[in-house]
Amino acid sequence: MSWEDEIGELQVREALAFEMGGPEKVARQHKFNKLTIRERIEKVSDPSSFHEIGTLAGVGEYDEEGKLTRFTPSNFVFGTAEIDGRPVILSGDDFTVRGGSADASIPGKRLRAEGLAVELRLPHIRLVDGMGGGGSVKTIETAGRTYIPELRGWETIVTQLGVAPSVSLALGSVAGIGAARVATAHYSVIVKDSAQMMIAGPALVDWASLGDVSKEELGASKIHTRNGAIDDEAASEVEAFDMAKRFLSYLPSCVDELPPLQETTDDPNRAEESLIDIVPKDPRKVYKMHHILEAVCDEDSFFEIGRKWGRSIITGLARLNGIPVAIFAENPRIYGGAWTANAARKLTRFCDLASTFHLPLIHLEDCPGFLIGKKSEEEATIRYGSAALAALGQANVPFCCIVIRKAFGVAGAANHKPGSHHLRAAWPSGDWGSLPIEGGIEVAYKAELAETDNYDEHLSKIKDRLNKLRSPFRSAEYFEIEEIIDPRQTRAYLCRWAKLARAASRTEPPKFWYRP
Repeated sequence: MSWEDEIGELQVREALAFEMGGPEKVARQHKFNKLTIRERIEKVSDPSSFHEIGTLAGVGEYDEEGKLTRFTPSNFVFGTAEIDGRPVILSGDDFTVRGGSADASIPGKRLRAEGLAVELRLPHIRLVDGMGGGGSVKTIETAGRTYIPELRGWETIVTQLGVAPSVSLALGSVAGIGAARVATAHYSVIVKDSAQMMIAGPALVDWASLGDVSKEELGASKIHTRNGAIDDEAASEVEAFDMAKRFLSYLPSCVDELPPLQETTDDPNRAEESLIDIVPKDPRKVYKMHHILEAVCDEDSFFEIGRKWGRSIITGLARLNGIPVAIFAENPRIYGGAWTANAARKLTRFCDLASTFHLPLIHLEDCPGFLIGKKSEEEATIRYGSAALAALGQANVPFCCIVIRKAFGVAGAANHKPGSHHLRAAWPSGDWGSLPIEGGIEVAYKAELAETDNYDEHLSKIKDRLNKLRSPFRSAEYFEIEEIIDPRQTRAYLCRWAKLARAASRTEPPKFWYRP
């Protein structure tokens, strides 16, 4: 007796599953410049490392003798894989089968993928393309009933945020629960032009009398990478895969580990001569904060997150002498570096990311305060700014700040983490206070100025008087700033700190669960 016949049937069924939606549907996927789910898995994972789970799941049709005559595979593929030699869970929608809807899917596969990522404490990369399992109107007829919406298993997706890294890639038209799965991740990327993300598609929007709009008008990458729903955009699927892999390279496989170290040939004591004159002495002139970030971090290691939204604050991951860190800085080219509501929202998520995965946190500060004005008040900037300051205070990782130039007002206080004893230094260009003297001098000296015959001349004298007192060296005398350093020595200062921070780092859980 042998089981060869059954193994033959197994091979036939596997071959049918690998046909996905059939040659025509595969060709259509390629026509729209999209890879199939199996091509995506092959490109994002290490060669031959993918082990599929649930290959045989789907919908079979049988003749009167019980023989399989037709097979529609599940339109959700998942399994274990390796990325740069590290194990991960990989899952994705197969748009060639019923456009990624639930009609030919097995909801249990999606739940199992999420559950395995949590229980095995592995990073999870979601390749999202379609409705993500929400079903279509046709499901009513095929199922013989309708159903009341429930988010069964959603708690597992949320649990993942506090256990191991999750990355969601929007690779096609993503709607409904699929859109929620993209947003509920530590890092998300959308492919420009070939992918869109929507709460509901154009047909439903038109039915609700909300306008005749295209998928691009509803959910193009330029919309969601500027409102914060998705972190970043990629020019192609391959670029999206590379961004996902690079993001994961800075993080531990789960919260029980510290971030992985990496060998570097970049001298930790390298002095960057260009930094000595990068900050103009005229406070109204700007400079490139990105240049400072790239100069002080290990060569080519700065990986920016959320480049197109909340742009007055720059956030990203980097390495200092091979040690992964989380680093943020104001961008003086956007609102002078003032904190906006969106910038504060971005910073809150970033502090949560650092706390969750034990990344030492660095602030290169040039902050004139919160952005002021009517629009800022309408956007509840103080609410979101306060939340960002709370997230910084709650971060249970080592913190360090270098004041590059300005530190004013409530937002400017982010040079210090409340309740923490940490390293803090300033460049000689440091300038701080409750508010810039240029903005408050005429109010503070209103009576004195009213008594003078030459208003402008007397105002100039007051400014000169105050400017002599605003030197950072005066603050250093009173130990209000602990150190003033040569800008060219910033990399050496931060690399020394990173070594100390790494030694002090622990895999303690964050005080608050990651907030998506």
